[in-house]
Amino acid sequence: MRDAPRKPRLTSRFYPGIHDQNSPEREPPPDDHDGCQPSASVVDIFCGAGGLSHGFLMEGFRVAAGIDIDGECQFPFEQNNQARFIQGDLASLRGSHVSALFTPDLPQVLVGCAPCQPFSTYNHKNTDPQWKLLAAFGRIVSETRPHVVSMENVPRLTKFRGGQVFHAFLHTLRRDGYRIHWQIAFAPDYGVPQRRSRLVLLASRLGQIELEPPTYPPESYPTVRDAISQLPALAAGEIHADDPLHRCSRLSSLNLARIRAAKAGGSWRDWDDSLIADCHKAATGRTYGSVYGRMEWESPAPTITTQFYGFGNGRFGHPEQDRALSLREGSILQSFPPQYRFTAPGERIRFKTLGRMIGNAVPVRLATAIARSVRQHLAEHAA
Repeated sequence: MRDAPRKPRLTSRFYPGIHDQNSPEREPPPDDHDGCQPSASVVDIFCGAGGLSHGFLMEGFRVAAGIDIDGECQFPFEQNNQARFIQGDLASLRGSHVSALFTPDLPQVLVGCAPCQPFSTYNHKNTDPQWKLLAAFGRIVSETRPHVVSMENVPRLTKFRGGQVFHAFLHTLRRDGYRIHWQIAFAPDYGVPQRRSRLVLLASRLGQIELEPPTYPPESYPTVRDAISQLPALAAGEIHADDPLHRCSRLSSLNLARIRAAKAGGSWRDWDDSLIADCHKAATGRTYGSVYGRMEWESPAPTITTQFYGFGNGRFGHPEQDRALSLREGSILQSFPPQYRFTAPGERIRFKTLGRMIGNAVPVRLATAIARSVRQHLAEHAA
């Protein structure tokens, strides 16, 4: 009798040797780095599913806790980061509560990514009250006075309301004795297979601090092929048997015809007129060319948004297969390791919920660059 065919394993050239979430458990990351004691104690405000914390954990930091208003982030944060999750609203959080979370006798690092939607180019009216949370973050810094602060956000924060919100945050840090460095970081420069630009701020009371120089030259940027080409093929609406997150959205018959007509790196402008939506035929819609397209194998992916699982929400079509990205593919393009667990066993998986967690996260490889920069700074100044 012939053996049954083996199912393809979930692998990624981007993370050699790492397989699906049902593989034998790996040893948890150590509390130290290169045999040394933990670099510092980290508290992550606006922690979400834990992308920023995971970068610090991978670089030898002890993550003490993460705080977020979204209780659905508790499982992925705690499961992957060996840290406590606290559901809470930063607007009502006191600095004394945060101070009590840090591990005693270690340098204190407060990190966070205030919700970026209020500062996004998609929020033209800027009416979202969450933009005030950056000021609340500044208040927490003043009340806790950690040794190092790191903040990550969208580049447009520097221009929001004429730059007043960002510069008020900088003023708070300077008033409290922090030396500040900020820059617009391009994620592929740090090994993220995605064309994502982010504002990265580092501040320290110990001395001058900077983000490390880029570690990848443009000719070595990781590509979509590097990241996801080895994952098993899926049809639209299919779920892989060994990984419930390797699933993709269903497509209507019209959108299935559209993706079959789509070209890698292209858009709806490549289609026959019969396939083009009425909104794109109108003068107001003709400028939206970066939707309904496929990604390109040999380039980094476009910026992964909270709606990356939808073919019509951007250039999120698979380069070859007639479908949009799976949730797992989106997480890998955000540089989460393939074994990162976002849901508890048996928990219902919802595209909107997981898309929000993944798309809002700090790419893990960018987070490791931030963490390495902080670790080097502490080695030089905290002795």
